[in-house]
Amino acid sequence: MKPEYYGGEKSDEKKPALTALGELLIDFTPVQTGYANPCFEQNPGGAPANVLAAFSKLGGQSSFIGAVGKDSFGNFLEQTLVSLGVDISGLVKVSGADTTLAFVHLSKSGDRSFSFYRRPGADTCLTREDISAGLLVNCDIFHFGSLSLTGEPARSATLFAAEEAKKLNKIISFDPNWREPLWPDRESAISQMKAGVKLADVIKVSNEEALMITGEDSIETAAEYLLAEGPALVIVTMGPEGCFFCHKNGRGHVPAFEVTVADTTGAGDAFWGAFLFKLGEKYSADTLSQISAGELKKICGFGNAAGALAASRRGAIPSLGTSEEILALYSTGSFYE
Repeated sequence: MKPEYYGGEKSDEKKPALTALGELLIDFTPVQTGYANPCFEQNPGGAPANVLAAFSKLGGQSSFIGAVGKDSFGNFLEQTLVSLGVDISGLVKVSGADTTLAFVHLSKSGDRSFSFYRRPGADTCLTREDISAGLLVNCDIFHFGSLSLTGEPARSATLFAAEEAKKLNKIISFDPNWREPLWPDRESAISQMKAGVKLADVIKVSNEEALMITGEDSIETAAEYLLAEGPALVIVTMGPEGCFFCHKNGRGHVPAFEVTVADTTGAGDAFWGAFLFKLGEKYSADTLSQISAGELKKICGFGNAAGALAASRRGAIPSLGTSEEILALYSTGSFYE
């Protein structure tokens, strides 16, 4: 039987509010059609937007800050966010750059790699002047990723927004998302990711990214390294092996749910959107230090269920599960009780 907290019965639960900044782009996802040449399906994507979509689908209040081009792809992405109930007052349509495109290549196991069309992409054209102060004031959590740190002017805009949100005492969430083709070199990526880590209260990092940023040789030591850099909480995602959490009140591994994998695109973002939703229901920047290891295990379990559902379907945003679907899968995991 699932813990009461995740059943939604408690009357004192609030609807948390998330503002996410970063890339909103098109994922062209391969589909099996029987044709000799590869065929791709147009899906909305971009890691911060995926996180926001997952958060919004669970009932959270959500706002997006970012840029798309004045093209049909940008219009499609705008309408996608509107359909999800996301506040798009922070969405900018820029001239002189097209909406960023990502072609997803899937292995036989469902793992993905990417080819990007982003020289420059509209998402990199966000400026400090595009940042709405109101969207920072009115959120509980501010989330950003590292792909908006790959170049200017988006880098300065992103760091400015994160610093302003921190001054406002919001929970700062960071995803050091490693996409090698979008960085000039590995050293630049690590340097910018470390800058994001120092601003963050909570970070979600893959096992590969954790080892790359820290230079450590194990997940546990890498998580400890990152925790010492300033965040209150570090979550390391490990795909089919689940995740590892590191907090001053405890550390632990939380197993994944077994599903038939169709496409892992956006699965980590689905995990993080669900995680932030449950975190934001009960905790603020002032109370993050009070969260227990037992509570973290439950929140990670809920996130694992969301990520597993997303991996069992094609696409990023289209693959997101509903609250009922996530709870149904979560309730099968007796190890989360």
